[in-house]
Amino acid sequence: MRFVPLLFCAAHLLNVLATDGAYAADAAFQSFLQSLWPQAQELGVSRATFDAATRNLEPDLSLPDLVIPGRPEKPQAGQPEFVQTPADYIKESAIDRLAAEGRKLYDQYRPALGTIERQFGVDPTVVLAIFGRETDYGRAKDTRSAIRVLATQAYLGKRKDKFREEFLLALKIVQEGRIRLADMKSSWAGAMGLTQFLPSDYLKYAVDFDGDGRADIWNSVPDALASAAKQLADKGWQRGLHWAYEVHPPANVDCTIGVPENTLTIGEWLKRGFVPAYGRALSPAEQAATASLVQPQSIYGPSFLAPANYFAIKEYNFSDLYVLFVGHLSDRIVDPRPFETPWGKVALLPTRDLDRMQEILTARGYYHDKIDGKAGMKTRAAVGEYQKRNGLNVDCWPTAALLANMETKRGN
Repeated sequence: MRFVPLLFCAAHLLNVLATDGAYAADAAFQSFLQSLWPQAQELGVSRATFDAATRNLEPDLSLPDLVIPGRPEKPQAGQPEFVQTPADYIKESAIDRLAAEGRKLYDQYRPALGTIERQFGVDPTVVLAIFGRETDYGRAKDTRSAIRVLATQAYLGKRKDKFREEFLLALKIVQEGRIRLADMKSSWAGAMGLTQFLPSDYLKYAVDFDGDGRADIWNSVPDALASAAKQLADKGWQRGLHWAYEVHPPANVDCTIGVPENTLTIGEWLKRGFVPAYGRALSPAEQAATASLVQPQSIYGPSFLAPANYFAIKEYNFSDLYVLFVGHLSDRIVDPRPFETPWGKVALLPTRDLDRMQEILTARGYYHDKIDGKAGMKTRAAVGEYQKRNGLNVDCWPTAALLANMETKRGN
């Protein structure tokens, strides 16, 4: 019988320690928030607004991408162990469904979209595709407090400086009466509204297109679409050009040339044997545009000539797969045909193995970008250069066999 109270005391002590630990963490979080008051004040945020936003605020420890002392790091949201191939990411069923809905919205908002195109020069189907990709045309509702998300990421995230700025700008948005504090919802990463803007994006690009006196990207479809168009225009979108042009490359194409820095006019690419898919005729203005070769799955899938518009979409979300999804969806809203070249069946290395491959390629002078575990343009080009140097079949595609080759060879 004497063991019962001892066990009870031990459990009580653990509860006290856990409670004290949580209290200490919350106290430290509040201290961090209060340290930001002078910067908020400089942005014109009142003490009343600051206190309303931060009073009793606790960090949201359920968010991914946090670094919490004493806890194992969670995997990044949306990042499976294996990097997705384009075929995995651009699922035909999803494209079909979103394109069908996009056609309905194109008809519903045709007058507004026409004005947006005239004002910003951006293809209406592209902003509709962004709307579809980001929030399933508004069906995917953000439920998290943007203030809490941004404050947590500023305190415990991997990009603290970035999110500290976004947190302060979110307070500025509330101070200016753009949205009520309780209504400012966001994704786990702090992106807000129908087309998913961070606070800094909102303050730069948000447009009151419907004329009600407020740029409402949370509820107004015209405002959200016009805001997305303004962002693309400011990021370099060029009027009259497509997002990218699918082409059939010559049989002897060198896959290592598929990097953004390697540019020619589209006309020059055509002279070198690149043929537009579906026999598409390109205007003189299109042929005069500068473009890069993009082969998202190297020689095992469609190839594209990517003008400035491709990279404007990539500024919206820095992912080639995102650009491909949005671009292809925009095409499918008005044209039911898929890419003329199908995606081949290939396997991708796990992120940790791609990290290792990038480290080896960096050490041997082939790769000069960040180690991110992704088979992006520069990684694929570096793989191809390694294959050339070592007398291997050149396909610019990272595989387990190629990694094993790198691991066994030294100094090549």
